[in-house]
Amino acid sequence: MKKIGDYMLNLNRFNILFVFFLVWANAISQVSFKATVSKSELGINERLRVVFEMNENGDNFIPPEFTGFNIVGGPNQAISNSWINGKRTFSKKYTYFLSPKLKGKLTIGQASIEINGQLYKTSPIQLNITGVVDNTPNNNSDNLVNNDIYLVAEISDFNPYINQAITIVYKLYYSPEIRISNVNEIDSPKYPDFWSHLIKIPRLEVKQGSYKGNPYQYVTWHKAVLYPQKSGSLTIDPLSLNISLDIPTNRRDFFGNRIYEQIPKVISAGKKNILVKELPEDGKPKSFSGAVGKFDLSFNLNKNELKLSESFQASVKISGKGNLKLFKPPKLIVPPNLEVYEPEYVEKVKTNLSGMSGSISEVYTIVPQIGGKFPIPIFNFSYFDPEKEKYISLNSNEYTVNVLNSPNSNFIANSNDTKKSNLNVLGTKKFGFIKLSTDLISIEKDYFWGSKRFYFQLFLPIALLILVIIVSKTFKKFRGKLNISKIDASKIAKKYLATAKDKINNKDEFYDSLERALLNFLKIKLTLKTSDLNKLKIKKILINKRVDSKIVESLIKQLENCEIARYSQISDVRIKDDYDNALNIITEIDKVI
Repeated sequence: MKKIGDYMLNLNRFNILFVFFLVWANAISQVSFKATVSKSELGINERLRVVFEMNENGDNFIPPEFTGFNIVGGPNQAISNSWINGKRTFSKKYTYFLSPKLKGKLTIGQASIEINGQLYKTSPIQLNITGVVDNTPNNNSDNLVNNDIYLVAEISDFNPYINQAITIVYKLYYSPEIRISNVNEIDSPKYPDFWSHLIKIPRLEVKQGSYKGNPYQYVTWHKAVLYPQKSGSLTIDPLSLNISLDIPTNRRDFFGNRIYEQIPKVISAGKKNILVKELPEDGKPKSFSGAVGKFDLSFNLNKNELKLSESFQASVKISGKGNLKLFKPPKLIVPPNLEVYEPEYVEKVKTNLSGMSGSISEVYTIVPQIGGKFPIPIFNFSYFDPEKEKYISLNSNEYTVNVLNSPNSNFIANSNDTKKSNLNVLGTKKFGFIKLSTDLISIEKDYFWGSKRFYFQLFLPIALLILVIIVSKTFKKFRGKLNISKIDASKIAKKYLATAKDKINNKDEFYDSLERALLNFLKIKLTLKTSDLNKLKIKKILINKRVDSKIVESLIKQLENCEIARYSQISDVRIKDDYDNALNIITEIDKVI
């Protein structure tokens, strides 16, 4: 009986352990930790919601790095714990709101967490980031700015004719309550069906204006003049900007100053459609060659009477306002006995927001082959006036060129052999200058000893020796200065930094001096020309010289900050940080190079 009792006791212990193991294994098998996204494909100006959810409470949650994204909001944590019909339901979520930085294939990496002593990881999620999408829905209205900033494309005419100038101006409107700390251009507008000319903006200026009836500050970001090259509906791709905004919150610091929260935002002007009209066929002249605008025609000769051995020039000039670079002046036609050389094309055209204006001309050199009077026939030039919506034709003046025979070649006018005539003319010209009398003088005896030539040859080697010594010393002195300028590049930059520090209370002058300090340092240190001071070339040279990539990126970022800071509100702390950062960049680069 005792053995049976011991057996039953051991059996009960085994059953209890077995049941506990099954419960533990069942609990382990039911643990869930997964990642979900609001959409698998989104535009670069849209927001993505990422949720990491578990059905058991855990510790040491580690999110992925979110490479290629800006974190707009989060992490927001939510816990749900309920009992329904004796069954427990638990859920814990970590929610992030992301903004993509670039287009293409991006991946949300693995997140990890510890639950009941075990490490769990989510599966990676593949996303496809496309271009700008209109009517972007908001994923988190508490963290996004929707009504305080707009990028607007202002187009002068949505229904022009072919080759009629239109202008497009991109303006960034934003509320005076927010600050812009950084702006990067993601997508630049392209004009494949237009002749385009970008208007340079030397300096961004903040101006006061209104949009949709509300007061805003605005900056003109991009200006271009476009000439459509074909009819129909033409599309202008959008301009997209990635902007860092400082948004005021309801919190205040120890001194009572409002605390700002920095939020990245992608904003786009959207695609624009231009409906281009064909030029009318009714009344189109045969001489029309594509000129659209308002023009004048002038035709002039530099002389209309000349000798047979001379040449003259004829100028055909078109001046006015319109698509001057997109057509050529009419060709000059002259009588066959006048030899015409290829014309010299002269272009004096300026392009601004009102379009092209100025003049184009072709200057012909003409050589007569025989003597006589030669009329230059009238020619015409036609253009289309888009304001009057009709074609206009202009006629040139009529000229007669009188070619005079030389006294010894009157027979040329009656000669039918052009080659023989040219030979006689050239022969007459060649032998007409042989002198019939001479100016010979007698040669007198010349004594070398004690003459001027003697003393000149005596002192010439001494003078050359002195000249060589002076040139050599000057060259060494110049080379020394050149070497010193290379060595003291950091000192020169720090001198400019000192100037910037003196102007720290004047934001515009401070950032102007700070940018000049960095660029002059790089110009001297890398022996660059002023025309070569662009960010891509600077970055490539510094990387080739094995400067730390973090220092290079910090330098490029600092140069961009200098450009943007002039039209945004910057705190004193930010100005001090930029100054210290520039000093550190110069010091680190100077150590390497």
